[in-house]
Amino acid sequence: MQPSPFPLPRTRDPNPDPAFWAGRRVLVTGQTGFKGAWLCLWLGRLGARVSGLALPPESAPNLFEAACIGAGMDSHLGDIRDADAVRACLAATAPEIVIHMAAQALVRASYRDPLGTYATNVMGTAHVLDAVRTTPSVRAVVVVTSDKAYENREWPYGYRETEALGGHDPYSSSKACAELVAAAYRNAFLAERDCRIATARAGNVLGGGDWSEDRLVPDIVRAFARGESVEIRAPHATRPWQHVLEPLSGYLRLAECLVGADGPRYAEPWNFGPADEDCRPVAHLVDALAQAWGADALWHLSPAIHPHEATFLKVDSAKARTYLAWDRRLRLDAALAWTAAWHRAEADGGSARDLTLAQIEAYEALSG
Repeated sequence: MQPSPFPLPRTRDPNPDPAFWAGRRVLVTGQTGFKGAWLCLWLGRLGARVSGLALPPESAPNLFEAACIGAGMDSHLGDIRDADAVRACLAATAPEIVIHMAAQALVRASYRDPLGTYATNVMGTAHVLDAVRTTPSVRAVVVVTSDKAYENREWPYGYRETEALGGHDPYSSSKACAELVAAAYRNAFLAERDCRIATARAGNVLGGGDWSEDRLVPDIVRAFARGESVEIRAPHATRPWQHVLEPLSGYLRLAECLVGADGPRYAEPWNFGPADEDCRPVAHLVDALAQAWGADALWHLSPAIHPHEATFLKVDSAKARTYLAWDRRLRLDAALAWTAAWHRAEADGGSARDLTLAQIEAYEALSG
C-alpha cells in the first residue's frame, strides 16, 4: 500500500485555532463582498490583524457596510486588475497569509462582459500572485476559485480534485484559468522560497447578509420580503448548496495547514462541498426557504429564455474530510433556516454585525 501524501490532521476539531490566528497578519481580497465580509468578521473574532483589498461594495445594502466590517480591519479600496495597486497594498500590509477571494462571481454577468470577467478572474489572480512573489512576508496563499472550474459533463457523482478543468461559459472558464495561474506561480516562483499556494473549490453558498443582484437566494429573500412571488429560471438545476460558513471554515483550516511544517504537501487543489443529500434542485431550495420564511411565500417559473448554465453539479470533498478534518456541519434545511432567521431578524431592526457574530459562534459550537 502506498503511504498517504498527507500527515494525519493535527486535531479533529474543525474549528479555526485562535492560538494560530491571534495577531497574525492576513490579507483578504474581496473583503467588501458577501463571503469576504463573513470571513473578515470571523478572522477579527479570532484575533487576526486583518487587511483587505477590493472594489467598493456592489449592492446597497451590503453586509460589509451593514455589519461595519471595515471598522475592525485595514480596508483598502482598489481593483485587482491594477497590478500596481495590488503590489502597493501587499507592500503596505506585509501579510503572512493571503486569502484571495476577489472575483467577478456570476455566470450570467460573464456572458454580458466576458473580457471584464477574464481580466478580473485571470489577470487579477496573476496580479495578486505576482505581488506575493515580491512580498517576502507571505508564507501561504489560498486562492478561492469555484466548483464550476471543472469540465462539467453532467455526471451524477461529485468531481474530485484530479478531474479535468474546463468551462462552458466565461465565468467557469475563467475560474479554470485561475487554477492554472495558481499552479504556474506555485511551481515556477513560490515553491523555491517556501511560500505555499493552494486552491479552494466550493459551490453555491447562502447565508445572512447576501443582497447581491442576480443571485438565487438574495432574489428569493427580496421577493419574499416584499410579499411577491419570486421568478425562478431553472427549478430542476441541481447545485451543491451550503451555508457560507462551511467553505470559510475550510479555507481557514487549509491556511493553517499550509503554514505548518508539512505545508508543502497541502499546496494543491481542495474541494469544500456539502454532502450528497444536500446537492438538491433549485425547486427544493426555494420550497424549503419559503417554508422557513412563512407568510405565504411563493415562486413561479420564469417564461424568458436564459443563457446556458450547468444542470447538474457537485463536488467530492473526501480529501478535505480525511486530511483536513473538515466536514459540513449544517444540513441544507438548517442552513436555509439560519439564512431566513438572519434576514427576518435584521429586517426587524437587529444588528447585522451581532447577528453574524452570533451565527459564527453557534457554528463553532456545532463541532462538539
